[in-house]
Formats: sequence, C-alpha cells, structure tokens
Amino acid sequence: MMTVQTSKLTAGTTPVDDPLLEMRGISQIFPGVRALDRVDIALYPGKVTALIGENGAGKSTLVKILTGIYRPNEGEIRIDGKPISLSNAQDAIDAGVTAIHQETVLFDELSVGENIFLGHAPKNRFGLIDWKSINSRARILLEALESKIDPTTRLKDLSIAQRHLVAIARALSVDARIVIMDEPTAALSRKEIDDLFRIVENLKQQGKAILFISHKFDELYEIADHYAVFRDGRMVGSGLLKSTAQDEIVRLMVGRDVNEVFPKTAVEIGPTVLSVRGYSHETEFRDISFDLRRGEILGVYGLIGAGRSELCQSLFGVTRPAAGTLQLNGQPISIGSPTDAIAAGIVYVPEERGRHGLALEMPIYQNMSLPSLIRTSVRGFLKAANEFALARKYAERLDLRAAALSVPVGTLSGGNQQKVVIGKWLATAPKVIILDEPTKGIDIGSKAAVHAFISELAGEGLSIIMISSELPEILGMSDRVMVMREGLSAGIFERDQLTAERLVRAATGNA
Repeated sequence: MMTVQTSKLTAGTTPVDDPLLEMRGISQIFPGVRALDRVDIALYPGKVTALIGENGAGKSTLVKILTGIYRPNEGEIRIDGKPISLSNAQDAIDAGVTAIHQETVLFDELSVGENIFLGHAPKNRFGLIDWKSINSRARILLEALESKIDPTTRLKDLSIAQRHLVAIARALSVDARIVIMDEPTAALSRKEIDDLFRIVENLKQQGKAILFISHKFDELYEIADHYAVFRDGRMVGSGLLKSTAQDEIVRLMVGRDVNEVFPKTAVEIGPTVLSVRGYSHETEFRDISFDLRRGEILGVYGLIGAGRSELCQSLFGVTRPAAGTLQLNGQPISIGSPTDAIAAGIVYVPEERGRHGLALEMPIYQNMSLPSLIRTSVRGFLKAANEFALARKYAERLDLRAAALSVPVGTLSGGNQQKVVIGKWLATAPKVIILDEPTKGIDIGSKAAVHAFISELAGEGLSIIMISSELPEILGMSDRVMVMREGLSAGIFERDQLTAERLVRAATGNA
C-alpha cells in the first residue's frame, strides 16, 4: 500500500502557498475499528481539494472531525499554522469551517429564511430576532446562487433540488474560510450544477479553501485543483488532479484496476412479465405504455422533473393512477398500495434511501427482515434467530461491510445502506424490482459491485426497471431504455440503438 504522510503535495507537483488548514497524524478509533490511521491532509487558500475514496474509506469521519462532531484520538489540526481544538460544532464555525452535506437536516415547517439562519439569526438593537433582516439576507444569499426562491416560502413546498440550494445557502450564511462540500450536486440538474460551480469559483477568488467530496469524476476534474485519495482509513495518494489520469485515481481508491464498472452480462430475455398500458397520473405523467420481460433490465432515463420516479412510485402503489392497466404474467392486477405491490411481487428501491428506504435507528437485521415478518415469525411471534439468518444470507450475498448485523443501519456508509435496502426487498422473492438511482452517492468500486449484482439478478430471471440520471450507467447496464420527457414517453430504444447523443436528444426534445 502506498501511503503518503506529508502535508504538502506529493513529489513532482507544482509548489503552492502555505496551507490554510492542515491535519497532521489524525487517527480516529472506534471499538474494533480504526476509521482513520495517521492521516495527513492540507487545504490551500483559493484551491479546491477533491477528497476521493470508496464508501467506508474514512471520508465522513474526517468531515465530522473538521466540523467538531468527533475529537480525534491522535494528531493535531492547524489553521494558519497554529494548532486549534475543535471540540464541538460551534468551535468549528468560530474557526471558519462550514459544511454542505449531502443530506443536511432542514425543517419542513420553517420558512426558507428561518432554515438558513437557524441558530445564528440576526437580532435588532433590542436583542430580538430581526425577521426583516433574515429575509433580506436570505434573499441575497439565494440570489448569489442564482435562485429565485422566496425566503418566506415553507421548506415543505420546495423540490429536492431547491431544498439542496437552501442547504448551500445555509452553509454560506456564516463567515467561513474553509468550506466542505459533501456530495453537493447529488440532487441538482446540470444547470444547477453549473450555477454551483460558478459559486465555487467565486469562493476560490475570495481565498477560501474548499474540500469537495464527490463520486463523479467528471465533476471532480472540472472543479478541483488538488486531490487526496483515502483507502481503508489511510491517505494513499495526493497531487494535482489534472496531472493525474483517472485510471490511476481508481487504482488508488480500490487497490486494484477497475476495468469493468458496468459488468453487463448476456442474458436470455424471456417472455413479458409486466405489461403497462396507458398509465396516467393527474399531474405527473400520462399515457405511458411498455413491456418488461423476464431477465431484462429496462433503463428509464430523463431529466429531473420528467416523471420517472413518479411513474415507478405509482407502479409500487405509493400514488394511484388516474388511468391505465397492469398485467403481471398475463393476468390483470390492481395496485392500490405498496402492500398490494409487494403481494403481487413488485418492489421498489427508492432514490432517497435514508428518508424512504430505511429505519435508520433500527439495527441492520431488523431493516432486512421488515418486509418479511411472516417468514421470520413463529406462531405470530417474531423470532430474532430467523431475522438474523435472513439478514445474514443477503448481507453475505451483497458483501455488506458492517461490524455486526445488530448495529444501527444509520451508522453505515451510503453504499452499504443501499445494499441493506436492496437486500430487504430481495428477501421477499419479487418478480419485478424497481431501482431508483441505485448507485446515487456510491463510489466507483461499490458501483461496480452493485452493477455486477444487478446483472446477476437479471441472469436469475428477475425483471428490473432501473431509473438513472447517469448516462454511462444507462448505456452500460440496460437491455432497452425508455426515455421520459415532461411526463411523456419520448421513445423506447433497443440496446443496439443506444447512444448518449440519441438519449439526450430524446430527453431534451431536440431529436
């Protein structure tokens, strides 16, 4: 293993200014786990440093140390060359460190302005909250992000992408010198990503040091100056990103060459399993028709707001269609609720796994067995041994990385949480599985493993609908692709017809 123990860049890179922030010899030890092992990393003023690594490599632990949530067991943190202690979140804020998380906690019933300034609201000369100032300052922050969101709007009335922009505005509402961006583009459209990158460039011009975490290499090469790669809690490489080939970054991440990220295997496609005709919803989609065959992976592609997730949620019974029919193995079925869908053999792995797919406080084994309680019960009483046995079977099959099946699922990395969601639905022995953004927020090594498992499921005869916003994933894994645009089907394309240009044209209406 190549381990770099230096606060400067690796040999052969261009000299840079003194670092704004340094972490020297940082170790974080939990019972039975060394999450970080003598890590050195430096962030430089006016530069973006990409933090790269598989899920479980130690990235989240490092962020929690920088934001005062964890105190390291070993090592020191320096800002402007001076040692500093970050004992809690307020210490981090006072030191000029702020973070934009992938899933920042916001409050649905509060307004946008209240969410942005919660905990540090401006006050008037009488010591009372200055509501006018909250809204005016929030509006300035949002306009800087090129957003027209009204600060008085309730958060619950915003889309996922708009909520994410509120989270970014909240992070920028404090006077930070060091900005951590943890998967900041996960819920953004391409235009919103471009807008965010313009903000990042502005922050660089202000001399701020930025730590940027993403699994999307195209974004990293577009925005980052430097990189640091973590593997198994250690920093195994660093340098100038644009001078380093992507293949080398991948090799550092996983400790091996990843030649096949999309291990699509040839599968004999069988007869039609699910037939959808004229499926419509009052506001989200209309007149959708397609067939899904045994062993087939049907990709569903489209821009944000095209109606992809809404269609699949309706197939799972989350919402009721206004019109249309379903047939499963040639027999008409009616899906009025998720219970109906599960009983029929249709299951759905949601995009927002933390909010809709898991009970984060419950242990892994109970999450895995939740949809299969009849199978794990004896004469109406739950039997923990049966729950453990079921969970162990799918944890081994999915190569789940966890200290024990009894730990809360919320303590797992994003990639391993996704494996739990997939495993719990596979335990129901479904005929059709719908995967909504199955590798969202997952590193490249875990993506390859998930893709291999999806191919394995198709080979076993499972019928798969896969929603994805990532063209390489759609092109690499699909037998056919249905493109959606503005709630309509813009065409279904066979595998030998699939090109990035064709799918993008169909999705944007520029055919």
